[in-house]
This record gives sequence, C-alpha cells and structure tokens, in this order.
Amino acid sequence: MRIHFHYLFATALALLFTIVCLPATAINAQAQQTRVPVPTQTPPPQKPVSVDSEPEAEVVRVETDLVNTLFTAVDKDRHFVTSLRAEDVRIFENDVPQTVSLFQRETDRPLSLAILIDTSESQRGVMAQEKLAARAFVESVIRPGIDHATVLSFTGIPKLEQPLTSDPVRLRKGIDQIRVELSAENQRLLAAGEDPLPIEQDPTGYTSIWDALWLTIQEHLIKTPDNTRRAIILLSDGDDTSSRKGKQEVIDLAVKSDVVIYAIGIRDADFPEGKLDAGALRKVSDKTGGRAFIPAGPADLTQAFSQIDQELRSQYLIAYSPTNKNRDGTYRRLRIEIINPALRQQKLQLLYRQGYYAKKCPGAARHRRTGHKPRAEKTELKTLLKIQFR
Repeated sequence: MRIHFHYLFATALALLFTIVCLPATAINAQAQQTRVPVPTQTPPPQKPVSVDSEPEAEVVRVETDLVNTLFTAVDKDRHFVTSLRAEDVRIFENDVPQTVSLFQRETDRPLSLAILIDTSESQRGVMAQEKLAARAFVESVIRPGIDHATVLSFTGIPKLEQPLTSDPVRLRKGIDQIRVELSAENQRLLAAGEDPLPIEQDPTGYTSIWDALWLTIQEHLIKTPDNTRRAIILLSDGDDTSSRKGKQEVIDLAVKSDVVIYAIGIRDADFPEGKLDAGALRKVSDKTGGRAFIPAGPADLTQAFSQIDQELRSQYLIAYSPTNKNRDGTYRRLRIEIINPALRQQKLQLLYRQGYYAKKCPGAARHRRTGHKPRAEKTELKTLLKIQFR
C-alpha cells in the first residue's frame, strides 16, 4: 500500500514538473526563432581622421636638420669612380669638418629634367645637331613612369615646347618642333645695323639666358617632388644680351631649389655677332654642382650628352647634421675632400654644389637687403612669361 502511494506521488510530481517547465521551454524556443533585433541608435557617420584634424598636442612632428649633397667622382681620364666608401671622404661646412650621417650611391633616384635650348640667331647653323643629340639623350635617360622632363626654348623670353612628362614620344615631339626664331622685321633691322624692336614688342632679337634659367626653375622644376634629382641641360653660347635677372641670382635660386645646371656651350661659327662665353657657362654650372661642356663638333656634342647621362646615374649621396645649428638662412660653403691616401694619389675630381642656404626659423626676416629690386623684376618677367606660356 505504501509502495503504491509512493508510486502515485512520484507520478503526480513528474506530471506537475512537465506542466510547469514545458511551456517555458517552448516559449524560449519560439522566442529564439522569431526574435527581432532590438533597435539600436546608429551613430552619425564621422569623417576619416586625418593628422591635420587632430589636436596639435597629439601630433608627433619630426624635423631633421640633415644637409644632403650629391657628388660625383671622376679620375684624370674623366672616368666615373663608383667604388668610394664613407671613410674615403670628408665634408666641411665653412671649413669646419662635419660628421657624416649617411653615405650611399645614388643610381636609381627619379629624375626631373629640363632641356633648355637657345633659339636665337647664333644657333641657326647648329640647331639640327642640337636637336639630334637632345632626342638621343631623351631616349637614353628617361625611364617612362619614373623620370620626367620638360622641353623649353628661348630667345628674349622662354617658350614652353613640352610640359613635364614621362613620355619620351612627347618629349621628342617637343624637341622636333623647336625652330630658330627671328621675326622678319627684326631680321631687316639687324641687317641694316639697327637695334631690334623692344623686347616687350618682339623678343626674337634678344637672348635672355639667365631669365630663361630662372623661370625654368621657378615655374617648372621647383614644383617637382623633393626626392627627385633636378637638373637643367642648357644649350647656348652663354652670350646673354637682355636678361633682367643676373647670373648670381640664378645660381642662388638653383642652389636653394636643389637644381643642378649642365651647360653645353655651342653656337654657329658663321654667325658674326657676339661670342661663346665659356666662362659664364662654367660658372653657373660649377656653382650648382654641374659641369660645362664646350664641344668642338657633332661627336663632342653627343659625348657631352652621354657624360651627363652617366653622371646623373653615378652619384653619391652624403648627409650630415651641421655643427652650426643656427637657422638663420645664411649661405654655408661646402667642401668635400678625398682623405684616402691611395685615392689622393689618383687626383680624383669631385663634382658637387659648392654651398647651400640654411633653414630659417619661423618669423625670421624673409630676405636680406641686397640693393636689388627682385619684386619688380619678377612681376615683369611673369608678364613676359604669359606671352609665350599662354
């Protein structure tokens, strides 16, 4: 009897448990199958965070005062020396030795070049040779997608023949379209022994080499990336007749802008007026770290371009942190010497820019007084520039 009672009690208890628990389980299962996502408030879209939008205190700014200089070494036979080591050279700033922080060969740096060709009457007899050599240079040097070049010609003012491009075909077309320019009226005046028309009216009777160099740097090369090798290949006789800018102004701008000038001194031997000013061409080249070439004939002209090609690919980069930490914008002279005794006996020649301008502190005077009026001259040059670059 007791066993039967216990059995009935256990059965009743199990039934009660089933009645209580099953609905809850079913409800939970149904809830899982039909659950609707709970609406959440979507935050408004935010603009991507950029360094410029962050508070100034959260931005880590790293500045370096390293001075970088490229140089080339050649032996007495004008062969390029490509085996120098850091311990073979020493660099000086204002005659004070500096500790070298970086020394390496530079063979693959992208190039930003300007081919600047004098188209005044003194070039008529050699223009075909110049264009042929310039085309060969473009085909040899320019690596599509890596290097860029522009082509300009000039008489009294520069003329843009081809803007900066990495396309050798466009550069060749720019070179092909260059012509010696002398208007019929100026040709008549010069033949009669009279002065040409004013340059503002007709620039074809003039040669403004320094203006053309200045504007090539200011309007083209200075806008190229800082990590490129900037250089101008100038073809002219160096006989400037009408520039508003001076030769030293061009040198200063080129040094400040890290632009090297290679000059090829050439002119028509049958042209009676003017002269080949090799001294002027050498000065503007040497002071900026380039070289001047005075070819005697077509073969020498081709060789000059070949030498420039090799030099652009056979350079060393040397960098140092100057002992003079003053950011005063002053000019600092550079000197690089061979200190390896064995190499000194070979009498190697080192080609490099002969100085640089130190950085200026914010708020420092922008220009020192020099007695010149660059603002007025620059405005005048800009006005002339628009005539040909329009």
